[in-house]
Amino acid sequence: MAKVINGIAIPNMPWEEKPAGYKETLWRFSGNPIFELNPGPKAARVFNSAVIPYGDGFVGVFRADHKDITMHLHFGKSKDAINWELEDEDIKWVDESGKPFQPAYGYDPRLCKIGDEYFIMWCTSFAGSPTIGLGKTKDFKTFTRLENAFLPHNRNGVLFPRKINGNYVLLSRPSDNGHTPFGDIYLSESPDMTYWGKHKNVMKAGGSWQALKIGAGPIPIETDEGWLMIYHGVVLTCNGYVYSFGAALLDLENPSKVLYRSGNYLLTPEEPYETVGFVQNVCFPCAALCDAPTGRLAIYYGTADTYTGIAFGTVDDIIKFTKETNQLLHGDSELGRD
Repeated sequence: MAKVINGIAIPNMPWEEKPAGYKETLWRFSGNPIFELNPGPKAARVFNSAVIPYGDGFVGVFRADHKDITMHLHFGKSKDAINWELEDEDIKWVDESGKPFQPAYGYDPRLCKIGDEYFIMWCTSFAGSPTIGLGKTKDFKTFTRLENAFLPHNRNGVLFPRKINGNYVLLSRPSDNGHTPFGDIYLSESPDMTYWGKHKNVMKAGGSWQALKIGAGPIPIETDEGWLMIYHGVVLTCNGYVYSFGAALLDLENPSKVLYRSGNYLLTPEEPYETVGFVQNVCFPCAALCDAPTGRLAIYYGTADTYTGIAFGTVDDIIKFTKETNQLLHGDSELGRD
């Protein structure tokens, strides 16, 4: 059994046992989707969002597309991580001196606890173009926005939950100003969350379901077999993009080295709430709750840019699946400096 390192027990996290006779590695929550349309006076759709344990319950930073089709981040809380109280107003940010520092838009957030602080990463506007925004909070009441991590254009910023070799480490996907018809996963390091460098390529797009572009999903999970990274992959079909997700194992001390990479997808759009919506055929993972003692996982993923779903699985089964379907591409197992 793979051991989760530096994880916590989350005995009250959502969980359903695998249905009898079900053969796949992940299975969907029977109550999907967990948000209805128009869940607030401003919010039309909630998807591609991040949740984390907090106190005796859970909190989240949610992508809420408003009824004017602008994208904003809202705070929410829950006792069971299924039924959420979403704040009507979007998060109000201040800079480190306490002055308002509001992004023009925000979408696809991730949440990561390091020490006693919670860091938020999201796609933000930088002079009208997308890049990775960074922020932090200790109490989910005051949200401090930091300087943007990179120049445009970039998306899918995902922090590792601890420093590696003395530095913070951030995954990203350099992109373009449009709907990004390409993209690989890169890694960058920082001593202080301000200055980022030592950029390395982690994984290239390629293969079938991940042929066009890839991007990191939830915060990587540290195990004794490597960092378990769940990521999305996109293929362009004659009917448009299809977003699925798979998994990879990265080296613990040199995470630009890929040890194993799933050649098959873990989950692909199949249910109506995944195939039909504002953007068809999307399963986009952004968060995972992991109960360290059991290895149980609840993966939160956006569906069809319209709803939020949960898929269940275990660390052991996902690692087994990743090894059994392993298909490394040229350069995956290197340091990523070329």
